Formats: sequence, structure tokens, C-alpha cells
Amino acid sequence: MDQTFLRNIGTIARALDSISNIEFKEIELARGQYLYLSRITENPGITQIQLSELLCVDKTTTNRAITRLVEQNIIIKKINPMNRKNQQLYCSQKGRELYDMLVRESDYSTQVALQGLSPDEIQVMDKLLKRVTQNVVQDWQDVKKGYKRIY
Repeated sequence: MDQTFLRNIGTIARALDSISNIEFKEIELARGQYLYLSRITENPGITQIQLSELLCVDKTTTNRAITRLVEQNIIIKKINPMNRKNQQLYCSQKGRELYDMLVRESDYSTQVALQGLSPDEIQVMDKLLKRVTQNVVQDWQDVKKGYKRIY
């Protein structure tokens, strides 16, 4: 099987992550914090466990990022009245202002990435990448539950 497919996706992800980390340093977002801020803003009230699953990262990594964002007053934790163990995460006013910049950066990066592609090509690629994402996320969830992959 051709190994370049996932390598290309990895190159795209690393390049965009690197660009974001460089540009967002100006607004005091440390490495990868923009991902957490974006998902919390887009999913108000999300819990840390849900956020970990959404981003496909372990709970410890999520906790570390959330702690720093709370300290920076970028996100807010609120007690869930239905389940006091699950704190819900919300974007603060400062976080909303930062999020606006994240959206502009994302729109620009998307525009650059899709240069030269027709609307039909973009639609096909989107559909296929969604399917690939579902496959990989399911595999990640299985491995996290202890399933041993056989290759």
C-alpha cells in the first residue's frame, strides 16, 4: 500500500499546526491551545472528557491545556448542576476575542490549502476525508479501550 497518503495528511497537519503556534504566540496562546479554545467556543458547556474525545488526545493533556487556559482567563469552568463531578467549559470574553482571530486564520489557511481545486474536487475530498477521519477515530477509540490492533 502507498505510504504517502497518511504522510501527506501528516505534513499538512504539522505545517498548519506549526504556522498556528508561531502566529498565535503573539496573542499568548501556547502550543496547541488554539485547538482547545476553538472546540470549547464551538461547543459551549463541553466537559473535559468530551473535549479529549473530540480532539483524540488523552485526558492528562487536555487537563494541562484547560488549566493553563483557565489561568489565562481565556476559558471558564462551571459546575454542572446535574453532575457536580463534570465541570462544563465555556469561553470567556477574552477567549471570544481570541477566537475571532482563530476563525480568520482558519479561513485563510483553508483558502490557501484549497487553491486550484474546483468546487466538485473540494466536495469529493471533504466527503472522503470525513470517512477517513471516522475510520481513524474509531480505531483510536478501540485502542484506548485496550483493543490490540493486528497488522
